[in-house]
Amino acid sequence: MAEPCMTEQGAAVLPAAGRVTAPVSVLVSVLRQARLAFTVFKPRIALEITLTAIAGAAVTPGPGLSAGELLALAVAVFLSAGAAGAYNQVMEQDVDVRMARTRLRPFVTGRLTPGPLWLVAIAAIVVLAVGLAAAALNTMVAVQVFLGAFTYGYIYTSWLKRRTWLNIVIGGLAGSFAALAGSAAVDPTLPAVAWVFAAALFFWTPPHFWSLAYYNKRDYERAGIPMLPNLLPDRVMAGVILAHTVVLVALTLLPPLLATGWLYGICAVIGGAHFIKTSATFVRSPTRANAYANFHASLWQLGLLLAGAIGSGLVADWFAV
Repeated sequence: MAEPCMTEQGAAVLPAAGRVTAPVSVLVSVLRQARLAFTVFKPRIALEITLTAIAGAAVTPGPGLSAGELLALAVAVFLSAGAAGAYNQVMEQDVDVRMARTRLRPFVTGRLTPGPLWLVAIAAIVVLAVGLAAAALNTMVAVQVFLGAFTYGYIYTSWLKRRTWLNIVIGGLAGSFAALAGSAAVDPTLPAVAWVFAAALFFWTPPHFWSLAYYNKRDYERAGIPMLPNLLPDRVMAGVILAHTVVLVALTLLPPLLATGWLYGICAVIGGAHFIKTSATFVRSPTRANAYANFHASLWQLGLLLAGAIGSGLVADWFAV
């Protein structure tokens, strides 16, 4: 290791390599903290909600969005969804520490420190997202963007989650508001197809999350969160999940949505059939393994649904050129 040399005044001077290494290590540390802070905003969920908004625009008849409008929609929804996710983590450290699924989150481990500045930043991001939606698109989009963040951030996290098993049912409206935001970007009057698509997403959230909650039943019991799988017998719970799944798939196959295009129809049928199959398997044998398989089937179903909707929109635009 190189030794520092001394000036005539007796001050130590680091070698050139040391002077370079110090700023680099500081930069690496800053980037590491920034990356950690980014995870607080639950970017994967925010991306999923953003794609839902884009799909909402794709299924809505009307003039296609310009590249700038589409970008504004995506950024506004991503920011608002991310802010809601961050609020969830800031407010739930006491719950997260008791759950195996969440006990390694940055605020729980102490790698990040929550405080008023986080809440100020979260509020500022929501204001920015709503303002962007209003300025670049229209007021209806801005309203839906705000309602999505408010529903997940405050209504679900601060009000319902610890009080009632309806927490995830009502909290799931956040995804519906994202779909309505996308539809409003194309047609602010929100035609029937917008509401059908939003209703389908509303029914998607409960079987998706209840499957995961069943898999993590002990976690929620330890944390004192009243999730429905902790309140019902296993087979009854599985039946409730199957019923929601059937309604969900039926909504995705209604004529207003099928008019989106053949690609959407194929994706909706394949994803829906798979989700119903795994839900029925869960009813026959309500085990943790089958619950987790159903959780993954819900992700595949949503992914195919969004891909079909967005792909059909692209195909329609291509033939319209």
